[in-house]
Amino acid sequence: MSIGRYSLAVHTPLRDLAALFLRLGATAFGGPAAHVALMEDEVVRRRGWMSREAFLDLFGASQLIPGPNSTELAIHIGYARAGWPGLLVAGACFIVPAMAIVWALAWAYVRFGTLPAAAGLLAGIKPVVLAIIVQALWSLGRTALVSAMTLSIGALSLLGIALGIHELVVLAAAAGLAGLDWRLTRGGNLWERGASLVLPLPWASAVRAGARPDTARAIAMLGGGAAAAAIPVTLVKLFLAFTKAGAVLFGSGYVLIAFLRADFVTRTGWLTESQLLDAIAVGQFTPGPLFTTATFVGYLVAGHTGALVATAGIFLPAFVFVAATAPLLHRLKDAPAARAVLGGLNAASLALMLAATLPLARDAFAAPSLAVPLFVLALGLLLRYRVNSAWLVLGGALIGWVATARP
Repeated sequence: MSIGRYSLAVHTPLRDLAALFLRLGATAFGGPAAHVALMEDEVVRRRGWMSREAFLDLFGASQLIPGPNSTELAIHIGYARAGWPGLLVAGACFIVPAMAIVWALAWAYVRFGTLPAAAGLLAGIKPVVLAIIVQALWSLGRTALVSAMTLSIGALSLLGIALGIHELVVLAAAAGLAGLDWRLTRGGNLWERGASLVLPLPWASAVRAGARPDTARAIAMLGGGAAAAAIPVTLVKLFLAFTKAGAVLFGSGYVLIAFLRADFVTRTGWLTESQLLDAIAVGQFTPGPLFTTATFVGYLVAGHTGALVATAGIFLPAFVFVAATAPLLHRLKDAPAARAVLGGLNAASLALMLAATLPLARDAFAAPSLAVPLFVLALGLLLRYRVNSAWLVLGGALIGWVATARP
């Protein structure tokens, strides 16, 4: 059985999938861009489970459906390597370690009324994660950006994101431009025939139609506004609220923040503003999917059962969407038009990844005396010696903790 540019002729044992994604779920700090970089390092460079082109295909496919993109990429990889059992194992194993960590922090938060300090650990982790992302962007970019068309679509996608265009509109426009290029040339490449000034015209209408608030404005939504009078909490309502979020949310974690405030602070009164900010902080400094913020919120609202229900609700749509779309990817192998569209999507997806990396870079270099040497060392070890990224993350955490510890 083949799916796109990878094959299931060599079946990966479920225990190998479980071991990999359990470790990634416990060590993958830094958000979706870092998760993608870590998966590329493990799946493509270290294990050779698929080609870089195939990995990019799955990455692009995960961008087209709502929900946590890095988790959906893990689910796609599991399906590619071990079919339906792999789909479940890879996704669950990526989620469970992060869920357990957040669950424990939620218990400590309720018990002691505060969050444990993590600034020192993050000071060492962030520059290492940045190095991992830079290495992945370089290697994936060399595969995806191979023509004037893909380079142009990548640049336009980055411009669209900078202008505040919604991620889904950027992806749709990229697919449209790549499809139009293929239709007009049947594989020729109008971008290399001097028509690159004509093809971006559909982009302009997409830009006008897709403007959205920027990240700062999304964060600002957390401030102001009184919470509604609390309404009774039920597990069914909690599950449905998070299932809705997992089924409709595109884009960054800041979109989830806006949703949480609207549903849990303003509408139901189940959380206070302070509790929501603490829940967001936990999602930022723990490994694994940012959507495990739902575990923290669920525990605050309804205890241990609430944590389990909220986590199941927000991740269930990801499994459903990947299960519905993954079997269709094998048709791309013999569909030139679809392959052209996917090439445009891959270029746009890399632009999204780069855009998500820039705020992390500013944050990582806030203390340059520690961050710069760590970044250079980690990047050198990755490029020269292909050191396992998990060891680099743990080493960075240890160095950051020691360097910032009070005497």
